[in-house]
Amino acid sequence: MRWTLKAADESLSSRLASEANLDPLVARLLAVRGVNTPEEASRFLRPTLEHLHSPYLMLGMKAAAERLHAAIERKEKVLIYGDYDVDGTAAIVILKTAIELCGGTADFHVPHRIREGYGMRDEVIERAAAEGVRLIISVDTGIRAFAAAETARRVGLDLIVTDHHLPEVEQGVPGALAVLDPNQPGCGYPCKELCGAGVAFKMVQALLEESGRARLLPSFLKIVAIATVADSVDLAGENRVIARLGLDGLRHTVNPGLKALLAVSALDSGQAVRSGDVAFRLAPRINAAGRMDVARDVVELFSTRDEARARELAEHLDLLNAERQAEEKRIMEKIYERLESDVALRERYCMVIDGEGWHRGVIGICATRAMERTGRPTLVVAREGDEAHGSGRSINAFHLLDALESCAGLFTRFGGHAHAAGFALPCERLPELCEALDRYARARLTPADFEQALAVDAELGLESITPKFHEAIEQLRPFGMGNPEPVFAARRVRLGVPPKVLKEKHLRLRVVQETASNGRVAFDAMGWRMLERTEKEPLVAGEVIDIAFTVEKNSNVDFGGLRLTLRDYTMATKAAATVGS
Repeated sequence: MRWTLKAADESLSSRLASEANLDPLVARLLAVRGVNTPEEASRFLRPTLEHLHSPYLMLGMKAAAERLHAAIERKEKVLIYGDYDVDGTAAIVILKTAIELCGGTADFHVPHRIREGYGMRDEVIERAAAEGVRLIISVDTGIRAFAAAETARRVGLDLIVTDHHLPEVEQGVPGALAVLDPNQPGCGYPCKELCGAGVAFKMVQALLEESGRARLLPSFLKIVAIATVADSVDLAGENRVIARLGLDGLRHTVNPGLKALLAVSALDSGQAVRSGDVAFRLAPRINAAGRMDVARDVVELFSTRDEARARELAEHLDLLNAERQAEEKRIMEKIYERLESDVALRERYCMVIDGEGWHRGVIGICATRAMERTGRPTLVVAREGDEAHGSGRSINAFHLLDALESCAGLFTRFGGHAHAAGFALPCERLPELCEALDRYARARLTPADFEQALAVDAELGLESITPKFHEAIEQLRPFGMGNPEPVFAARRVRLGVPPKVLKEKHLRLRVVQETASNGRVAFDAMGWRMLERTEKEPLVAGEVIDIAFTVEKNSNVDFGGLRLTLRDYTMATKAAATVGS
């Protein structure tokens, strides 16, 4: 892995530190993240509700809000049509809750991943019309639902589309009563990176503000923050406001379902819930419902007022997540076997890996794992009879949705983003897909694009890592896409004891550095999933290495204080040549 030292404008850093009264480290980290003025620094470090944009800056909001107000006033039945992942189910919960708070009636439909798949289906719309529904609002789906919009018009329903996925390039947007998507042509909304629940929240914001209930907005931010982090959108601008305020609010949760979910995720200690906790504990359990069973359970979890039922649902999600982990492990073993044995596959610029009977609900996670392992765009495909369903993940240098657009004729359906996409196609077209994507990728990528790089914020000695140092870094939370956790590099640290293996895949190291001022400084360093690497490149006590790491507070009461989380390491004699600027 190549390390690159982030360049910072030192004069800007000094000016921010002086004029905004900031710790010099914080000022440098802000400068690297594109913060240029004390005013911008204040908004970044201390976001408030007032920093939310007006929902009416979004194209289509006026028409959408007026139609929803009318539906509530006339006691019309509203159907919310969502998706089965964290983003989609969270969007259903917040919009349904807001409508009911304002006196309206809302039901929802969340598709079954296996039986229905992603997107809006005509039969659901037709059934809704027969049951007396007059307004359908899509959340986290619908931006390419041209047929569904036509069906809604044919059966006399109004359709409001709220989505964040990219529109179809040539056809534009569906012919709905209103379309809310900051990425649609002509929309000047300042935050283009909202997740699906974030777009639905803007509609909720308009509804609550117009009905005199704006004071309730903070209670909605908790669920929206979970969706924002889980969907890996940039945590900058308005998304940072949502994530920061929402995660802070999780310390004071009253919703029975959310409390139960925090409990089964071991996050009910009253400590701050971090973005990493959402990504690795909360989101996988919520997603497990749609991946392995029925996503309706998530909506019920967050809607019930019965604490016993909430605990039952949360425990069910926890069990489903364990099943998901087992299925993911099974598929990844097959994928790693293929990567090990198939030289031609490893040499492809865009990899397509398929398997018979792979669970469709976990192939997206598997695509992420394979992409991280190889550094190449990867699509994982589950074959089921004559039909294939796939999910892809990509590197920064490769726009995955554009790649799928280049061979659109192969698919029965597809959609997504630059870095993530889903699709379906006949199995017989898989060889064509492999060739088409590899050819497209070779015209746009070079081998250098596959080299994994680690951006380092600063080099320092271990003596610099103090509680005050950690408190300074904490001001920049929450971390995630668009605001990565600061990574630091330390040179020539020595392994004090042999590495300790944890759970047959992790490492715990003791790193020591001699300093002129403080003598000997030592820290524990966790190397998550690094055992496999040391099996090929052993580490022994006394070894001198260079390390790249993040800093965290050890939550284990038996090992208090600060510890390092390794992002990479290399032998000290090799590392100097790999670090650039």
